[in-house]
Amino acid sequence: MAPNASVVKQAELLRNDGNHYFKKSRFGAAIDAYTEAHYMLGLALLEKKELTKGIKELERALNLGRGANPKGYMVEEIWQVLAKAKYQEWERSSSQRSWELQSLKEACESALKEKHFLGVSEMEGFVDDATTSHLKHLEALETVFNKAAEDDTPSEQVPDYLCCRITLDIFHDPVITPSGLTYERAVILEHLQKVGGFDPITREPLDSSQLVPNLAIKEAVEEYLEKHGWAYKID
Repeated sequence: MAPNASVVKQAELLRNDGNHYFKKSRFGAAIDAYTEAHYMLGLALLEKKELTKGIKELERALNLGRGANPKGYMVEEIWQVLAKAKYQEWERSSSQRSWELQSLKEACESALKEKHFLGVSEMEGFVDDATTSHLKHLEALETVFNKAAEDDTPSEQVPDYLCCRITLDIFHDPVITPSGLTYERAVILEHLQKVGGFDPITREPLDSSQLVPNLAIKEAVEEYLEKHGWAYKID
């Protein structure tokens, strides 16, 4: 199903506005227009239950918004919607994987039992050995399937190194300071603006121009979320 026609039209108008601003070298206004266009399309697609397409539009909007105004309200709003959609996508995929794993496990257990019964009938006098071997096989099977289900099993918390020291939430736009500490960009920028020009942990002087994207942590977060989609859940 296509998104609401009026939303598509409005998004197209915003894109045209963006093109106009870009030609006038009003790059900030152009990015704002493009960001809102992708955001609107993303919301419309989510309403139509088209999660994958909606997520792609929201990701485009988020990347554009971060470049223009990383601590703006819209960036945080887009992230909240995107995280919720990614969590829903994980729930759907996780349920399917769980069903497939359970079906495969039951088939393997059935095959092992059949093998065991055939083995017992052919090994007169060695029934105990056959039973012990069968139980070991079942135990190994249980271990394998438990391991396969681990990534879809929520743990108590995300590893500390993937979370902001201030909010304790998982990073989505981490930046590193000269002192080597990593913070969520919007959070540290707000601290510098409202509290003062210093690192909240080390208390050393700090300016926003000294913040550098922590690409290593960002990549680690993306890899973690790819395997543990439950971590997208926002309380």
